[in-house]
Amino acid sequence: MPIKIAFFNNKGGVSKTTTCFNLGWMLAERGHRVIVVDADPQCNLTGMVLDVGEEGALDRFYAEHPGRNLKEALEPAFKSRPVPLKAVECVEVDQRPGMFLIPGHVALAEDETSLGIAQQLSESVQGLRNLPGSFTHLFNLTAKAYEADVVLLDLSPGLGAINQNLVATADYVLVPCSPDIFSVMAIESLSRVIPRWSNWAKRAAELEALSDADYPFPAPDLKFLGVLVQRFRLRGGRATQAFQKYFDKLDESVKTVLVPALRRSGVMLSDDAYESVGMTGTYIISEISDFNTLIANSQQLRKPVFTLSAKEINRGGQSGATAEGNIATFRQNFEDLAHRVEILAGLRQS
Repeated sequence: MPIKIAFFNNKGGVSKTTTCFNLGWMLAERGHRVIVVDADPQCNLTGMVLDVGEEGALDRFYAEHPGRNLKEALEPAFKSRPVPLKAVECVEVDQRPGMFLIPGHVALAEDETSLGIAQQLSESVQGLRNLPGSFTHLFNLTAKAYEADVVLLDLSPGLGAINQNLVATADYVLVPCSPDIFSVMAIESLSRVIPRWSNWAKRAAELEALSDADYPFPAPDLKFLGVLVQRFRLRGGRATQAFQKYFDKLDESVKTVLVPALRRSGVMLSDDAYESVGMTGTYIISEISDFNTLIANSQQLRKPVFTLSAKEINRGGQSGATAEGNIATFRQNFEDLAHRVEILAGLRQS
């Protein structure tokens, strides 16, 4: 079975989508076969892979490729059709062999209600018993078809039934944050939400109605990979004083609020595991500063910042030299992040 990693924070604007795309690219570059899943109805990850800049482009993609997105691939389960789920025909990411996308759908949120009811009443309502296990079943089928060893899940910032299902049934959760007061507050919320979802999944897996379903609900074993801090500015190679203040608050909140709550619910790896990748005394898996103007080049070319060439950024003199230095730094950031993920998730021996 593939390793499934959920990118989740109930605070928006923390670069979940960009991180999912960039880490997926780096893991594929390092020899893994990676499927990235756009489970956010905003479909930003889909827009990073497909050329949907023109008005109506996404609707045309849906019309020309029926069933080739997460919502429609799940319809046999959600609409109780007499056909089994099958692997999604993924979109191969341009310029990055070994990386594939399950596109999102703007109407995915319409399935929240059905899934929410199913996750509460599946033991008593026979027609709903296949829904809670359908996501995992679909991902496993698709990963097998593409020989993928990693599935990365880009989630919305909501606390609805879909995110509950996808986080609780993932193997690992990675929490992108920004060094600001809102991310500190979100950590406190996550300390309540993630344990509640994990405990729900453990109970759900014991229900006979779900374990005997056509798409069995998997026995959960969620583990915390760490917090990824992004979207901050540097001065002299260090976070500015204003950002550093919230770095400290965020780190303290993670260590004193989030980690104890996750540990009580069995969601933490061993301390030795975190220390093996250099996370001694902290649960911050990486710090990645703001991409600044390079993000425009990245989005236009639909490739990560760390893959941009001097020709593609088209800058001369000191500005060009600075940009190239930043690109090299971002490459090292994501290589280090991928290496830590590989070790913590058991993708590659240290």
